[in-house]
Amino acid sequence: MAFVDSDPAIEQRLGCSIREYFEREGEEAFRNIEQQLIDELTLSHTGVLSTGGGAVLRPLNRQHLRERGHVVYLRSNPEEVFRRLRHDQNRPLLQVSNPLTRLRDLFEVRDPLYRETAHFVVETGRPSVASLVNLIVAQLELAGVPLNSPH
Repeated sequence: MAFVDSDPAIEQRLGCSIREYFEREGEEAFRNIEQQLIDELTLSHTGVLSTGGGAVLRPLNRQHLRERGHVVYLRSNPEEVFRRLRHDQNRPLLQVSNPLTRLRDLFEVRDPLYRETAHFVVETGRPSVASLVNLIVAQLELAGVPLNSPH
């Protein structure tokens, strides 16, 4: 299936990294660009769309994602996310003295919003990527969601 990750698409549009833009223009300006791109992609893209973690903060993003696609929430607890991202210097919201506490705070706010948006919730844990993909495909097939053939 065709795949688009909204973060690199935003960076391409901005001409700089999200972190740079965040530092220069602030989160609100970034969320405006993100909202515009999600609106465009949910209208035009057929395939998998991966959004940044904060995309669900805007009600219009949640509405567009839910109404225009089949949303799968890959749910991970804050400790698991910390394990995967602890060395990532490109995430502006994690550039704090205690990123695990920040992740717990973000999870508390975002988890209900992800659940509100999602058609399916998949607990990620630590399976292989192939196992996770198979689980997602099985859930979509069981729900009768038509899957495009790969290209």
